[in-house]
Amino acid sequence: MPYKGGFTILVNAHESGKRLDAIIASHISNCSRSFSADRIRKEEILVQGKVKKPGYRVKTGDNISVSVPPIDHEPVLPEPEPHDIDILYEDNHIIVINKEPGLVVHPAPSHNKGTLVNRLLYHCPELKGIGEKLRPGIVHRLDKDTSGTLVAVKNDAAHITLAAQFKSRKIKKLYLALVFGVVQSESGSISLPIGRHASNRKKMSTVSRKNRSAETLWKVIERFNGATFLEFDLKTGRTHQIRVHCAAINHPVLGDQVYGGKKAAKKLLLKNRLNKIISVPRQMLHAWRLEFAHPATGKAMFFESPVPQDMKKLIETLRNVDN
Repeated sequence: MPYKGGFTILVNAHESGKRLDAIIASHISNCSRSFSADRIRKEEILVQGKVKKPGYRVKTGDNISVSVPPIDHEPVLPEPEPHDIDILYEDNHIIVINKEPGLVVHPAPSHNKGTLVNRLLYHCPELKGIGEKLRPGIVHRLDKDTSGTLVAVKNDAAHITLAAQFKSRKIKKLYLALVFGVVQSESGSISLPIGRHASNRKKMSTVSRKNRSAETLWKVIERFNGATFLEFDLKTGRTHQIRVHCAAINHPVLGDQVYGGKKAAKKLLLKNRLNKIISVPRQMLHAWRLEFAHPATGKAMFFESPVPQDMKKLIETLRNVDN
């Protein structure tokens, strides 16, 4: 059905049980599932007048109201762009990268340039067609301002195998972060469910009508005057998990403008005897170590990305704040 300014879909018995994003894509000409999922998240598509997730399984008789912009064509696919990549490891099946802060991992329907995927397509043309169209080769992601270790795949078999490892929580992910305040205990865990924020669909929350279990283990590496350097071991892989969990225990990640509030502002509210305000360039979160089984050989592998310069500089500043 072409778009004509808004319409409704009445789910029939044949469609019952299918994903909401797939149903939308099948009813709108030249519409991809990723595009329809994006519109569902933006609450432009409702089921029985209520917001649902893209993966919601529709039922016979469901009334789906659609109000989306005109769709003239598929989102423009990402093009290769020549740019340096910090490669930690590469073979015929995978490529492991140390992602720089400030770099978006994959394109969105309205933003298809300047991402890691664009760089990877130039370096590895074989990635095209592996996985989703807008994120070829990508099996997991890091936030734009999170630095560190990320693995991408080069063929369908590797994509299936690694995606299964992520889903079954067989991949070990260790992160480093500077958080606001002095954490008193040496180690601990945070077990709070995470779901979509009730009023801001771009945010996640530990207080949500629909949430999923989430567990984060942490331990102290070093304490400073007003901040703490922590190591995190993710037992689950929820969106923004570390950032949401840290904010929930009142130790938000420094520089996190979404979840940190005033406590984690870009200008750290911490002064030494000379009243020097400490600058925080971004959210101080780094994907340090990634452990998984090689998708072709099954060999256990691990890769580490060194602490980036901006985080190192901030750590040194914190060490010397009262000197």
